[in-house]
Amino acid sequence: MSKPKIIDLFSGVGGFSLGFEMAGYETIFAIDFWKDAVETYNHNRTSKVAEFMNIHDLTNEKLRLIKENHVIEGIIGGPPCQGFSTVGTRDINDERNHLYLEYYRVVKEIMPKFFVIENVKGLLTLNKGMFKEDILTRFGELGYKISEPQVLDAANYGVPQHRQRVFFVGVLEGNFEFPESKEVIISTEDALSDLPSLESLNEQKEIFKYEKDAQTLYQTFMRENSNYIYNHNQTNHTEQTTSIISMIKDGGSIKDLPEEYWNIRKYNKAFQRMNSKRPSHTIDTGHRNYFHYKENRIPSVRECARLQSFPDDFVFLGTKSSQYKQVGNAVPPLLGYEIALQLQNRFNITVSSKKVGELQLSMEI
Repeated sequence: MSKPKIIDLFSGVGGFSLGFEMAGYETIFAIDFWKDAVETYNHNRTSKVAEFMNIHDLTNEKLRLIKENHVIEGIIGGPPCQGFSTVGTRDINDERNHLYLEYYRVVKEIMPKFFVIENVKGLLTLNKGMFKEDILTRFGELGYKISEPQVLDAANYGVPQHRQRVFFVGVLEGNFEFPESKEVIISTEDALSDLPSLESLNEQKEIFKYEKDAQTLYQTFMRENSNYIYNHNQTNHTEQTTSIISMIKDGGSIKDLPEEYWNIRKYNKAFQRMNSKRPSHTIDTGHRNYFHYKENRIPSVRECARLQSFPDDFVFLGTKSSQYKQVGNAVPPLLGYEIALQLQNRFNITVSSKKVGELQLSMEI
């Protein structure tokens, strides 16, 4: 039985794709305009389907050829969201705000059974909701029934990270219902406690062996199919920096420091330590102000990937700063998986991923 096929637009490293693939879908084409992300995407897949390309150069002729050769069930993707972000200036005229029109063009040409758009929640309110209403109108005129867009927190779906993103889901037939929240919340300690310590290292290492058994089911899931730990990179902090971090308690913030430090960073998320008993804050493309719950350092790329729900056998390429950005830009695979499952149920597609099913079942007990 052939797998249902999807296209991933603005794919990044393919976190969204991976979630759908865990649920039994096959990605037959992906596109992104960041070379590092495309190289990481293809490195982690047998089929090198991602192309480094500006979406403006993706011709309708190429789309028609794809449609002739494949039955496309769905199109997924997150048009670049910087112009919608609630962090910093929100510019209605930012050209990145209009890339969803290219997404629309692809959907109009392919006309799959469903589409899913992911973005930051700021999209809902920018310019008094203009973009939200335009998306609902444009895709509705194509014949899609679009559920009221929902802001989902990844922490409610098996991801050890609070990450709020808005999702638009449209289907040609029937209706779509968003997945219900899970009962169990996974903490940073649940996600990371089996990884080797980086504080006592005397040299940089590229690859680690597992030094202890998995401590939680989540860790077991992350380690499946992996014999080694990649991207678990050490950052050399100065003694002064390490001393400052050490003054911040588990789950604490810059307010744990003496007042003379409070103006070093001008925004309220500066100098925070993970709470070992709760999910992480949002993993973003930076990494300089958020610290390990126990060790006096920033999290490694692998730890950020774990908090995003990327399994350990998913390897990130490029410079360390690029790897952090690749992780921070991604859709958490387990969140994508939950949406994919809902679409499977909607279209009566057989679930094929036993290992994810076991993880989700255990979370519901």
